[in-house]
Amino acid sequence: MEKVCFELENIELTYLDRTILDIERLAVHQFDRIGIVGKNGAGKSTLLKLLAGMIKPTKGNVHRHTEFAYFDQLKSPDKTEADFELLGKLAVPKTEIEYFSGGEQTRLKLAQIFSNYHEGLLLDEPTTHLDAEGTQFFVDQLMYYYGALILVSHDRYVLDELVTKIWEVEDGTVTEFTGNYSDYVGQKELMKQQQLEQHEKYVKEKSRLIQAAEEKMKKAEKITEAGGRTSKKETKAKANRMFETKSKGTSQKAVQRAAKAMEKRVEQLEAVEAPKEEQMIRFHQSKALELHNKFPIMADRLHLLVGDKILLDEASFQFPLGQKIAITGKNGSGKSTLLQQILQRGEGLTISPKVVFGAYQQLDYKFTKNKTVLENIKSESDFPESKIRSVLHAMNFNGTDLIKDIRDLSGGEAIRLVLCQLFLGRYNVLVLDEPTNFLDIFCIEALEKFIKGYEGTVLLVSHDRTFIDKVADSVYLIEDRKLVLKS
Repeated sequence: MEKVCFELENIELTYLDRTILDIERLAVHQFDRIGIVGKNGAGKSTLLKLLAGMIKPTKGNVHRHTEFAYFDQLKSPDKTEADFELLGKLAVPKTEIEYFSGGEQTRLKLAQIFSNYHEGLLLDEPTTHLDAEGTQFFVDQLMYYYGALILVSHDRYVLDELVTKIWEVEDGTVTEFTGNYSDYVGQKELMKQQQLEQHEKYVKEKSRLIQAAEEKMKKAEKITEAGGRTSKKETKAKANRMFETKSKGTSQKAVQRAAKAMEKRVEQLEAVEAPKEEQMIRFHQSKALELHNKFPIMADRLHLLVGDKILLDEASFQFPLGQKIAITGKNGSGKSTLLQQILQRGEGLTISPKVVFGAYQQLDYKFTKNKTVLENIKSESDFPESKIRSVLHAMNFNGTDLIKDIRDLSGGEAIRLVLCQLFLGRYNVLVLDEPTNFLDIFCIEALEKFIKGYEGTVLLVSHDRTFIDKVADSVYLIEDRKLVLKS
């Protein structure tokens, strides 16, 4: 029997009056490969920290029976030694740590963890700053890992490749699903279909009982009316009339009782709500923003430099109107620089004068205006409030979130609001540089729907291959100072 590595028993974790986690029992066994998913703020990282002993529960016990390593996405790397060969494979620079980029810090931390064997690995968003090559190296390293792996990740490719169980964190509880992320999505879809069938069955039975009760009541009314008419044959004996009246009264009461019984059964039916249907959100463009150039963004032998480094050497391209175009390549290949050149309408580019750019860049967004979330969007959008609310809801702004002061938003909330602003704003070309980096899976899937429903042109850079597969009409690769059309 497989050894138990981690146990959580009767866990309650509260903050002020809010329950963060409420877990009766969870166990991690020796060779479990678990992916933790849930919306931002649901408690994914908190659950990982509980397992690691970095935070204590309000009630309950956490038992750790194994040696493990913990990867913290927010913590800077320390000066722990790492295997020289791994440092080379991960392209970790030999400069001082304080000069490392986010991606280089992530690579160093992974090299340090992979340099020694650990019976358990607790990894919190380890691929956030990695390019496609770094992510593949990470997957390859863990593909045959011999130990307990617990992974928080928004990368669906990573979850599909590495895990065999999903823990879904929602409303403080954890639900376990067998299989990888795609299996989990399939099971959720099946549950949704079953709920729909049960809802339809409930509606049908409720309708049948209500109709039957109405028919019984009508029948009772007819008996009452019949009993109230004066008999035309006064020759009937009084005894007979008394008998008939009594018989009709008894029959009427029986029918009424049957009707009330059916009404009672309607009340006792267990209500089954219909599953929530995710509607495609369409972002129609006003006449004033319409573009008519077949290729609103073009380059003819574009030469792109950063300092003395040549990123693109005589690159030519034509980006078609209304297309969703992804630009890929290794870290440092020039993807973000190319986007900046386009936004600045730089030399070597031909851009339609009617293009109105909306840009999402990898920045620490902070708002300074005194506005609520809803007011902020309404002031910069021509869409009706109902559409604005549905877009905000899709990005997990619900209830009182809409009246939050935008100056008080967390970093993740600010990023989600900026993305909502772009799709609802007065733009016709959106430029998105790594928009999925700090989104949970559910918001990434909402963003995918936004892009599919957007009538304008979208240029995006992303290392998330599942995201690109789902949204891109064309994929370009920057390699060897060339921009090559892959598909």
